[in-house]
Amino acid sequence: MPSLSVVIPCKDDAGPLTRCLEALAAQTVAPLEVIVVDNNSTDNSAEIAARLGARVLTEPVPGIAAAASAGYDAALGSIIVRCDADTLPPTDWLQRIANRFAAEPDLAVLTGPGNFYDAGPLRAWLANLAYMQAYFVSMGLAMAHWPPFGSNCAFRRADWESVRSRIHRRDPDVHDDVDLGFALDPSQRTAYDRSLKVGISARSLAGGAAGRRRFRRAFHTLALHWRLAPPWERWRQAISAGRERRRRTEHR
Repeated sequence: MPSLSVVIPCKDDAGPLTRCLEALAAQTVAPLEVIVVDNNSTDNSAEIAARLGARVLTEPVPGIAAAASAGYDAALGSIIVRCDADTLPPTDWLQRIANRFAAEPDLAVLTGPGNFYDAGPLRAWLANLAYMQAYFVSMGLAMAHWPPFGSNCAFRRADWESVRSRIHRRDPDVHDDVDLGFALDPSQRTAYDRSLKVGISARSLAGGAAGRRRFRRAFHTLALHWRLAPPWERWRQAISAGRERRRRTEHR
């Protein structure tokens, strides 16, 4: 089984982080380590993380991209698993991730959706269509492969080491998971497992200034990467790589 490093960027999230770390402690497959990257918290998030057994790092550069990247750089496991402080994974989450990477040596990224645990049934259903599925479809079309979802994704440490120089870690206006998805080569194989679900907070559905900031960051991240490789070029590479994989499979 591959070794797993769970990375959690965190800022002022002591309450949700406690529940997340307790859920990770109850996993049927224990991770090699849980890394909490404290990004200038003013609460006791770092103290709670240390008390609950996490390896605590401090990243003074503001932004999720900087904090997540610092955690990925420090990870010791062969698979890096990313979640957020408000993620609530089921007990078999890490086991399913480890099994999938062990069975598929060519898999670069595995991701899955989130269920909004603190929203009413109707609001959660609408959010799944308008927010969750829209993210996977729109960003998948833009990247030419399944996009990693920051609250629920995993990727090989070797792949991170090959792309980390292309990450905009010091830009606080990038979406870090979108940035990582674009940094990966379109020829690499990614997978979306709709049954690999975790609980996430509905605070990500906030409108107003927070909603406008999310859209601004998304378009900003798209613009950064489309200057380097527009969607049609990425799709050309992805289709060519898919044909080559099928050719190798047929000739085994």
